[in-house]
Amino acid sequence: MSNKDYYNAGGQQQGYPQQGQQYYPPQGAPPQQGGYYPQQPQQAYGQPGYGQPPQGYPQQGGYQPQPQPQQVYVQRPAQQDSGAGGGTCMACLAGACLCCCAEALKQAAQVRFASSSASSSASAARQNASLAAAGLATVGSIAWYTHQYGSLPFLGDVSASSPAEHGLHPAAYPWSHAGYFDTFDHASIRRGFQVYREVCAACHSLDRIAWRNLVGVSHSADEARVLAEEVEYTDGPNDQGENFQRPGKLSDYLPPPYPNEEAARASNAGALPPDLSLIIKARHGGADYVFSLLTGYVDAPAGVEIREGLNYNPYFPGGAIAMARVLFDGVVEYPDGTPATTTQMAKDVSTFLSWAAEPEHDERKKMGLKAVIVMSGLWAMSIWIKRFKWAPIKSRKLRESPA
Repeated sequence: MSNKDYYNAGGQQQGYPQQGQQYYPPQGAPPQQGGYYPQQPQQAYGQPGYGQPPQGYPQQGGYQPQPQPQQVYVQRPAQQDSGAGGGTCMACLAGACLCCCAEALKQAAQVRFASSSASSSASAARQNASLAAAGLATVGSIAWYTHQYGSLPFLGDVSASSPAEHGLHPAAYPWSHAGYFDTFDHASIRRGFQVYREVCAACHSLDRIAWRNLVGVSHSADEARVLAEEVEYTDGPNDQGENFQRPGKLSDYLPPPYPNEEAARASNAGALPPDLSLIIKARHGGADYVFSLLTGYVDAPAGVEIREGLNYNPYFPGGAIAMARVLFDGVVEYPDGTPATTTQMAKDVSTFLSWAAEPEHDERKKMGLKAVIVMSGLWAMSIWIKRFKWAPIKSRKLRESPA
């Protein structure tokens, strides 16, 4: 094909120099013509605002920049097997196989990306569903609790009541056994037992405390045995089938003041004196409440009427209590010479009742301290084992040596 035919085949190109201007059309140079002829239409290098051409390229008349490469897709005709008479181009088959493999890898990558995106979406959907289910379960539980008990959970009942109906809140006192590592004042326990035995035992029982519980706490074994033998206990039956009276033993529990509840109410104008074994735990405020109650007897304020047989005490719910004031200065005499004031006796008996409600208090704190010591030692040993035994094992690297 001649150069003229070659140019005529290309057609008129807009913005390109023609043949006489030493520039070739975009379809390339004519046959058997050398040189580099980039396919960049419109504007040439060297004109205002277009910069200079790259160095090292041959120039012919005017240099045009090269456009961005474009992808050209060529559809190959399907080759038919001609049997024994026709041969198949192995190169074409290899190229087709490579193209197929590349396309398969691309599709697999797209599938993996789509599957990972789908799994992420499914995981997020599951999390949202779990959160929604947990929220609905919580709301349903709160609604059921409110319907069942008439109030919201973890909140106290709201009622239009005055402080007098619940009693005056006692002050917080610095008890010697209130600290994490503090134990009971055993001298105070001994004095408190004396106050209980001489004053409180006339009306209140202490069913959970035996004489043996006093051994090693407030009294020696001989002292506790002497105290127990001062009380007569009904025992039996004997060989003749009859009950009999015997002196108390260390295994006996402290005797109650009344044989039954009816006798207790009859002796106290219908009021039942409570058992004091767990009174510290049974009352809000604990020892603070008991101390404040024993020392809080005052005259009723103006406008407050107290019926006959009751006494005014602001720390008792309602303000009216059947128990009269029982602690006065000097009502007992301490053998150790401690002044028996009202507050001192109230403090000692409150300490004794705190011990009666929790006899294992000192041992519990001692075991807790032992547990802290043991756990601290185990923690230090675990750090040592981690540092000097497992660290080299976990940080080592296995390397395969060539044969």
